[in-house]
Amino acid sequence: MTTFVNQRDGIFPSVCPLDCPDQCGLLLHKEDGKIIKVEGDPNHPVTQGNICNKVRNMKERIYDKNRLQFPMKRVGAKGEGKFEQISWEEAIDTITSRWKKLIDIDGPESILPYSFYGNMGNLTAEGMDRRFFHRLGASQLNRTICQSAGTTGYKYTMGGNIGIDPEDTIHTKLFIFWGINAVSTNMHQITLAQKARKNGAKMIVIDVHKNQTGRMADWFIPILPGTDGALALGMMHILFAENMVNEEFLQAFTVGHHELREHVKQYDPLSVSRITGVPIEDIYKLARMYGETTPSYIRIGNGLQHHDNGGMSTRTIACLPALTGQWLVKGGGAIKSNSGFLAFNEEKLQRPDLLINKETRVVNMNEIGKKLLELTPPIKSMYVYSCNPAVVAPEGNKVREGLRREDLFLVVHDLFMTETAKYADIVLPSTSSFENTDFYGSYWHHYMQIQQPVIESYGESKSNVEVFRLLAKGMGFTEDAFTETEAEMITRALDHPENPYLTDIQYESLIEKQYVKANVKPLLPGKLPTPSGKIELYSEKMKQDGHPPLPTYFPIVDDGDFPYLFVPAPNHNFLNSTFSNIQKHQSLEKEPRIHMNVLDAEAEGIENGETVMVWNQRGECELKVSVGDNVLPGVIVSQGLWANIPGTKQLVNTLTPDRLSDMGGGATFFSGRVAISKL
Repeated sequence: MTTFVNQRDGIFPSVCPLDCPDQCGLLLHKEDGKIIKVEGDPNHPVTQGNICNKVRNMKERIYDKNRLQFPMKRVGAKGEGKFEQISWEEAIDTITSRWKKLIDIDGPESILPYSFYGNMGNLTAEGMDRRFFHRLGASQLNRTICQSAGTTGYKYTMGGNIGIDPEDTIHTKLFIFWGINAVSTNMHQITLAQKARKNGAKMIVIDVHKNQTGRMADWFIPILPGTDGALALGMMHILFAENMVNEEFLQAFTVGHHELREHVKQYDPLSVSRITGVPIEDIYKLARMYGETTPSYIRIGNGLQHHDNGGMSTRTIACLPALTGQWLVKGGGAIKSNSGFLAFNEEKLQRPDLLINKETRVVNMNEIGKKLLELTPPIKSMYVYSCNPAVVAPEGNKVREGLRREDLFLVVHDLFMTETAKYADIVLPSTSSFENTDFYGSYWHHYMQIQQPVIESYGESKSNVEVFRLLAKGMGFTEDAFTETEAEMITRALDHPENPYLTDIQYESLIEKQYVKANVKPLLPGKLPTPSGKIELYSEKMKQDGHPPLPTYFPIVDDGDFPYLFVPAPNHNFLNSTFSNIQKHQSLEKEPRIHMNVLDAEAEGIENGETVMVWNQRGECELKVSVGDNVLPGVIVSQGLWANIPGTKQLVNTLTPDRLSDMGGGATFFSGRVAISKL
């Protein structure tokens, strides 16, 4: 096997580690042992050498002067950011000694891991860490901050995280980008759409904000936040009423089309227009374009699922391709996520058998502020990695108050002194993905990829796998699960007979080829992983779980008497809080702003470029305003999770609710309300 890390100069294959569906193939250029350039791999079948600014400038982050190099312990007040260097031996001994005492006095559930996918490597995100906390008996974390609501809703309709092959979308004639700023968050789907447009395809964007994707559309449809399900139901009303459905497909491949036909009669265009803010004539035009154009494809984004009704909205939109029979047409259908095709053996990787108490309590990560302050028995220690909850989690003031607790023993493992790390008692330096061995599976395209170490570990930094091996040894755990090599862990994870799509993907084939495509066939004709084996327009499983069995619109929860719906959307050059602390990326984004409709600005006496206070019952922010017509009246949109710069108030998740979505325990970031005041 080639040992890239030992070669001082050359060009080496790699993979982008970011939480992004595109998961680009990369080439890393090295001189004298350091990465000097990051470029796309032109031979990757999907990403074909094109990469975004975030990854192109990754070396700026890897070699940033503020990157952590040594373990440290806190010597100042929590949140003050005063630390002194210690050895790894002292760090591990301090952590394990505290945990042993906590387990003796308060039990293992007093300890909580808190992580997400800051690095999408499977070993990094859900490997040795899961084994360790299972064996420890710590409280379990429900990692639902991103896609769980939509995943659950889509699964009720289609059975799993499965859709069409994005490579087939070059044949699509009508693209609907629904709740996704794909230019910034799925750029290669835009590349494929542009190729299709050269052959006459049309591109529709449905969103709450006319962002970069909306501006390049053939038709942008602005919609009020949280009303996407109603628009989909209005389309269904017209498709049935005007006989634009594929009766043969419905009969052969769906359950519940008769019931749905009757059900959607109540969602007439006038009623739907009043709910969504979309004009009646546009609802007719959209439904007719969708009903008359084939192949048509819906890219279902994360945006619409971050509402109180996000699961049902995604489930509803997922029904649309069945009505016109798009699943049988190359380039037709939908994608919410394709991760099901690359599903590995989670049990062999995560080892849930090591958890003795199967009734161990579970904490939803969206409620971490509330849980740190209110949970009984209390959380006495938290270990944070691959995540920055002080900025990312909702109800940010509660989160930071909880992290400030003197009786909370907090450990943070990260590349930087993040806002969360400043509250820590022990801070551990983390490797970047380019310093690790790991394997990656896209949740959009169908390729599994491998990362081998290309550069030496930065300073004394260690990977998640290495640190949890050390913690396991410090706790006295002797199971073989904690001594397996990365290669052995990958081999076990890919041994998954239940997933027939992985037949060609093994550790050896990944080492040889760098990326290998799953053995995916068209979903239909064939049996889907739903209870009926068909597309479930009517879902008995939903009824059993306490949901309406047919797609149904529910308005978002009343969030208080504030005039504006607030959507804190992503921006182009950050990924959540990643890159927000890097000067290069800050300069590319310039400054945090909110977007406000000109009619609202005139009513408030606010001028473009003015700094205002945005506030609600949860807290306040101070941001500059961009006034225009790219959001509807009554809606304001911010972009990006900016770093907490002293003297500013720009942590927008201070304002977001920590309610849970209708299904999947998902986040409701986009269902909050705010007021705006002139400073």
